[in-house]
Amino acid sequence: MSEFLELQALTDRLLTAARKAGADQADAVALEAAAVSVDVRGGRLEHAERAEGVEIGLRVLIGGRQACVSASDRSDRTIGEMAARAVAMAREAPVDDNLGLAEPGQLTRDTDSGRLELFDPGPEPSPEELQDLALRAEAAALAVEGVSQIESAGASHSRRRMWIAGSNGFSAGYGRSGHGLSAVVITGEGLGMERDWAGESRVHAADMPAPEEIGRLAGERTVARRGARKPPTGAFPILYDERVSGGLIGHLVGAANGSAVARGASWLRDTLGEQVLPKGFDLLENPHLPRHGSSRVFDAEGLATAPRLLVRDGVLQGWTLDLATGRKLGMRSTANAMRGAGSPPSPGVTNLELTAGSRTRDELIREMGRGLLVTSMLGASVNATTGDYSRGAGGFWVENGEIAYAVNECTIAGNLRDMLLRLTAANDAPEWRGMRVPSLLVEGMTLAGA
Repeated sequence: MSEFLELQALTDRLLTAARKAGADQADAVALEAAAVSVDVRGGRLEHAERAEGVEIGLRVLIGGRQACVSASDRSDRTIGEMAARAVAMAREAPVDDNLGLAEPGQLTRDTDSGRLELFDPGPEPSPEELQDLALRAEAAALAVEGVSQIESAGASHSRRRMWIAGSNGFSAGYGRSGHGLSAVVITGEGLGMERDWAGESRVHAADMPAPEEIGRLAGERTVARRGARKPPTGAFPILYDERVSGGLIGHLVGAANGSAVARGASWLRDTLGEQVLPKGFDLLENPHLPRHGSSRVFDAEGLATAPRLLVRDGVLQGWTLDLATGRKLGMRSTANAMRGAGSPPSPGVTNLELTAGSRTRDELIREMGRGLLVTSMLGASVNATTGDYSRGAGGFWVENGEIAYAVNECTIAGNLRDMLLRLTAANDAPEWRGMRVPSLLVEGMTLAGA
């Protein structure tokens, strides 16, 4: 834990300053991060960037009021000014009796994140090594017949360490690392140009796929889009490919967020304990998956995290809550608080998995007969209160159970409450995603094309 000593000392200094300034309660965050990224194009280095620094944040609470401040300067003068400014701001803020730190008895004693393997112990890749990975991905994409050019190929590495401490006695931290690689590929020319991409990210370099695999996939996806045109207009089944299906479930997760529910701005606000997915569907949150970038043993308020079912057999089991939203709704926190250096805690989720089906995506394509396979989404118009849904999309038109041609510039629409009750899942849930959701078939949506 020696690598955290400086961060822990910074949070202690922030809390001391907050007490001296007159705060009733306070919590502090110290974050150290570094990232390097390399982009190549045409077999040559195009851009390289490195960023690193330390950020500190302080939240103070006074009589049901709160304020947050942050800074990158760690001097005693700055910390003292931060505390004084935060207290002055809090005294002018509106009263919310639901605000407050966790009681000491609520805090977890298990703060060791080591078992989750969130930090790659291997050496950090050099810029030259990152460049080599990007060049290999680019070369593999260019080798796919029909690729006209590479828009970009890039590799990156990041690491960060964070310490959180509160006047209630909580004090703990964790470190995370990340490796990423992606390629964006173009086929065709002029008005007939189409693009697609592929990319992956992992906590550990050893878990990354080969750059040749990523480049080849990006090239194949792009070439498949040649000759894209608009589909017909009408009511058709829509099959969300696993590349985009997580976004559909994300709308459900967002509507079950305690902040939205407490404001009355959720289309799920009156559905607790009711059917929101077809029978047989579970939606599991598991914050304890090893080597996954968003895993954690405690949340941003010091509560112990645990796996939980958001949806069981299609029935909504509960909201996603931090302490404040839980108090507003008369419920206990689900230990889902998240925060940054300059913001208060708010509810958020990690590592979601939706029940997969028994059929392949190709089998669902054959069964749908005529409709749209969606592989990309463009923009969004979603009414958070009513669930009315309209999004731009691209993908492939399906005719007689087979892919007929690539599609661009169309809009799909429906109502999320109805759409989610008409799901059929494939068996292709991807690994290593923060949201493991298979391809999803939705019957009877409105499609606006030609």
